[in-house]
Amino acid sequence: MAEAEPTTEQADEDGVQSVEFSVAGVREGFVAGFPVAVGVAGYGVVFGVVARRAGLSVAEAAVMSATVVAGAAQLVAVELWADPIPVVAVVSTTLLVNLRYVLMGAALRPWLQQLTAPQAYTSVFFFADENWAQSIGVLRSGSHNGAFLLGSGLVLWLLWIASTVVGATVGDLVGDPATYGLDFVATALFLTLAAGFWEGKESLRPWVVAAAAALAVHAVVPGEWYILAGALAGAATEVVTYDG
Repeated sequence: MAEAEPTTEQADEDGVQSVEFSVAGVREGFVAGFPVAVGVAGYGVVFGVVARRAGLSVAEAAVMSATVVAGAAQLVAVELWADPIPVVAVVSTTLLVNLRYVLMGAALRPWLQQLTAPQAYTSVFFFADENWAQSIGVLRSGSHNGAFLLGSGLVLWLLWIASTVVGATVGDLVGDPATYGLDFVATALFLTLAAGFWEGKESLRPWVVAAAAALAVHAVVPGEWYILAGALAGAATEVVTYDG
């Protein structure tokens, strides 16, 4: 991070508590993130099955999970997989799907800017939708654990890779993942975590606008633009109506 680290007094003046980064904090995030990671692992099995059927080897599927760490983007990439690989289509589509992380990272900035560059960027590499929601909830509650994001991300990353290998290895035994509801596990889990952001009817407006924008764009624009449209619409609504 280019900016100087704010002092505790500066952080308090900005309405954001100071945070510390420690091994104990990583461990706390790892333990707290384990149940969430187990839920995400169900979706990892789905990706492993789909990747194998698309022609990827077990090793290739595992490497993709280890380096991309984004279920939706990975599934989209696999759906586009062909020989030869349509590099431009894969890269542009996955980039579009993952643009939401720009907004999610911005939400974490008040705490991340207090960390060193290696601490902040390493933490960001390991965050996904689920542990982002969990970390935001913890930090907004007043926790001083600046390593929570990394700890919860590490356990999610490890189980994501492991479940991908399981799905790619025994995919034929699993059959259709939808039969067991595995394709909906990550969505249900994130909705459960998102419920923690509910602060009364004031929270309803940006959620409704985001959902409406996403549905409208999905109906008229091909591709994954609806994800970005919903995120931007919800964020814009919150900015416009913010009275603080």
